[in-house]
Amino acid sequence: MTTSGSSSAPTTGGDTGSGQPRRAAVVGLTGGIASGKSTAARILGELGAHVIDADRLGHRAYEPDTDAFRAVVEAFGADVVGADGRIDRKALGGKVFGDPTALTRLTDIVWPEILRLARLEIAQVRAKSPDKIVILEAAVLLEAGWQEAVDAVWVVAVEPSVAIARATARDGASAEAIQKRIDAQLSNQERIKRADVVILNDGSEQ
Repeated sequence: MTTSGSSSAPTTGGDTGSGQPRRAAVVGLTGGIASGKSTAARILGELGAHVIDADRLGHRAYEPDTDAFRAVVEAFGADVVGADGRIDRKALGGKVFGDPTALTRLTDIVWPEILRLARLEIAQVRAKSPDKIVILEAAVLLEAGWQEAVDAVWVVAVEPSVAIARATARDGASAEAIQKRIDAQLSNQERIKRADVVILNDGSEQ
């Protein structure tokens, strides 16, 4: 991996010059399918950062007896609840994927809750370890507008042909299916225009 970008790298410790201690930065880490975003997050975690996985928070976002759970059931019907009393993600996916209106309805419910959980975790980390850099790893960071909650946006970018090769090998999906998923996401160019730092993933961890 190679990086490029502005000087907005995370900082920790010290004084801001106003008498207030400098707090550690929150970095929003994003990228498209098979970009290597999760690998970058793992490396940053190994270097000492606290990594928040938005996908993990997504699973928590509509736990039973939460407002988001009730909103999802109200919006999509009781048949999205599995025998275990939890949201059946496969059943829910069948109702929203391929239907932009339904997908927007779902993200309007879930994205704010994921952001709330992320902010809560950030606050907990800062209370315990004020100097620890926090990485918010989120594929939909820019689509969801979560860049407002971070101090810098880091984008992991890879050529679409490489992403397709990786994703087909990893997921067993067809190249056509992966291309459709890429087409549904922001392009590399759109992400890079909004990035403070760009990580060009050449397939190595150097």
